[in-house]
Amino acid sequence: MLVVVVVAGLAGLTAARQLSDAGHHVVVFDKGRSPGGRLATRRIGSSRFDHGAQFFTIRSDEFAALVQPHLDAGLVFEWCRGFSAQGDGYPRYAVRAGMNAWAKALAVGLDVRCNTLVFAIRPGAANSGAAWEVALDDGTSVPADALVVTCPLAQSYSLIVSAEVALPEELVRTEYDRTIALLAVLDRAPAVDEPGGLNNPTDTLSFVADNQRKGISEAPALTVHAAAGWSDQHWSQSSDELIADLSAAAADYIGSANIVEVQLKKWRFATPRVIWPEPCWVAAESAGPLVLAGDAFAGPRVEGAVLSGLAAANALL
Repeated sequence: MLVVVVVAGLAGLTAARQLSDAGHHVVVFDKGRSPGGRLATRRIGSSRFDHGAQFFTIRSDEFAALVQPHLDAGLVFEWCRGFSAQGDGYPRYAVRAGMNAWAKALAVGLDVRCNTLVFAIRPGAANSGAAWEVALDDGTSVPADALVVTCPLAQSYSLIVSAEVALPEELVRTEYDRTIALLAVLDRAPAVDEPGGLNNPTDTLSFVADNQRKGISEAPALTVHAAAGWSDQHWSQSSDELIADLSAAAADYIGSANIVEVQLKKWRFATPRVIWPEPCWVAAESAGPLVLAGDAFAGPRVEGAVLSGLAAANALL
């Protein structure tokens, strides 16, 4: 069976790995330059930033079993046990060389085709022998026997509107919070104490990370995530205005350091506001097997995305 997976985020990579290990031919398409989705890491000179997901927790035995080999290999490590002075005793995990390194490890051995945008999904032609035709933005198309689509739901809907598949109205209407991230290269360490992270420090900011103290950057590198409400309210501002406003909002955490270089990242579909009650959605009536998965299904955290990818693979298997 040839399975096409749309988007090489955690859900897509997890589904692709399970299906490939079961002996199926799997092709993963992603419009980005590298796999990972919100497992996103950026380098600016010798500074390295996690600018999407900052860490993850482990709450289920199923997820723990998948993470354990990466812990044993030293790729994943325990960052801390809470971001207050006392902590809460519950482990938070990060990835050496940044969160994206985990996505790249998951993609090893898979046929992942980046810089490739899936434009539309249609039923396969009657004489093609394939259930689906996956149209790409370069004008070519790929036949597929089954599909796993893991985009944010608004994007998934736009892809499969030509697939003659009816989505539940609740899925179509799913809304997402936005997040604006400021990435600041500093000339010295910022004023962020151990363990190098601050969760919801102000009404404006949802997370502040000292990536050097966290252990992923050689040089000072501060990630500042704006809160969802602030991000939505200021989304249309110019980059210069956003940089100025977020730099001011983070002044207490920048401390005496000077900003050497700064960049922005805007996450349009950062966090789903409503979670579907099942870990994936399987089309009951369609040209062939079609499964939707992602963090809008099993939960908006890293673990939810992985468990949704597993559920999607199991639905096909």
